[in-house]
Amino acid sequence: MYKNKKILAVIPARGGSKGIPQKNIYSIYGKPLISFTINQSLQSKYLDRVIVSTDCEKIAQISESLGVAVPFLRPRDLATDSAKTISTMVHVIELLKSRDEEYDYVVLLQPTQPLRTSDHIDEAIEQIIHNDQSTLVSVSKVKDHPLLIRSIGNEGSLKKLIKENSTVRRQDFEDYYKVNGAIYINKIDKSFNEELSLNDNQWPYIMDSKFDLDIDCMEDIEIFKRVLNSDA
Repeated sequence: MYKNKKILAVIPARGGSKGIPQKNIYSIYGKPLISFTINQSLQSKYLDRVIVSTDCEKIAQISESLGVAVPFLRPRDLATDSAKTISTMVHVIELLKSRDEEYDYVVLLQPTQPLRTSDHIDEAIEQIIHNDQSTLVSVSKVKDHPLLIRSIGNEGSLKKLIKENSTVRRQDFEDYYKVNGAIYINKIDKSFNEELSLNDNQWPYIMDSKFDLDIDCMEDIEIFKRVLNSDA
């Protein structure tokens, strides 16, 4: 709880994965990937409850052994490749509400972003509540500036992403940020529904890019291992 606001954390972890089989519980030095996000959530000062949303019994058992709740399994139709994460969040909140358990804010923590810390979570919570904001998303500064990014058109020529003169000194470039997927926070009110796009949350919580790692393939796993070794 922060400033009398009850805060729920949801960790989405479906069993299926295309790039890495059972990615969410892939073993990293003997620890399942999801354990890093679970530990961060349990170390937070402000989260009142942490729930893992999964369709997989094995993930549920591992999550509960690590100290978080899995009060129900996710329906199969919310665990497909095309299912939206916002639908999973709405499902969790509605089920809890039916059990007379309500919250003011919900924090989404994806297990595929293991480098965030509990301090990041708490700072983001402080920011959104202190500033009376409704939606927040974590972002990191992009390394490759959009002024220098091109696509290739059907005729084979280069197309600018930003239609501005790119002959600008690098030190004069405007800062750009990308949604890094580590933290999403939404106020639970009438506007919170399945039509929301979480990546379009309005207010940014800025994280250093060194904490930005999205686990999608084995190369990302190796990068994560190197980070863990460097911190040891």
